Amino acid sequence: MEDEKIIHDVTVQNIVASVNLFVAIPLEKVSAKIKNTEYDPEQFPGLVFRIRDPKVTALLFSSGKVVCTGAKLRGDIDIAIQRITEELKIVDVHVTKKPEITVQNIVASGDIHMRLNLNQLVFDLKYSEYEPEQFPGLVYKLPHSHITFLLFGTGKIVCTGAVTIKEINEAVTSLIKNLNEIKNDPNKEGEIK
Repeated sequence: MEDEKIIHDVTVQNIVASVNLFVAIPLEKVSAKIKNTEYDPEQFPGLVFRIRDPKVTALLFSSGKVVCTGAKLRGDIDIAIQRITEELKIVDVHVTKKPEITVQNIVASGDIHMRLNLNQLVFDLKYSEYEPEQFPGLVYKLPHSHITFLLFGTGKIVCTGAVTIKEINEAVTSLIKNLNEIKNDPNKEGEIK
């Protein structure tokens, strides 16, 4: 699968994916024989498997389910799973069925190059919350979407909830459109520069 390009001044920070290997994994055996793993079943039921290149951390469960985090490209997940399946052969675990990979969340951050008056914007941007005593960013849930933004007065943003780069592009485009509509409304002067 080819990774799409982001069309805005935004960068992917983390891709979280769930994976089914369709095979049981003996976690104790894996932790004893494979490097870069940590397993403490009294603290957490999964085994932590760290891959250095690409930099991805995977949580392996005895059921054969895996959660990958830390990837910056969708293709990094494929590479990480391929490396894990190769390493599992050391403990006589052979993945014979194609792993089922599902992206759960992509976190991206960037800059929309607008100064934002968050104190005023919270009143004009539907589906937003702003409590500066709790957190310095405005939380904005994009209407008719599962995507949420954190907006900061400097114009910096964090986007979460997308599962494809296309969704990030569409969401940031929609956010900028909504902000420009407020910016160009003569009744809302001074909120966005």
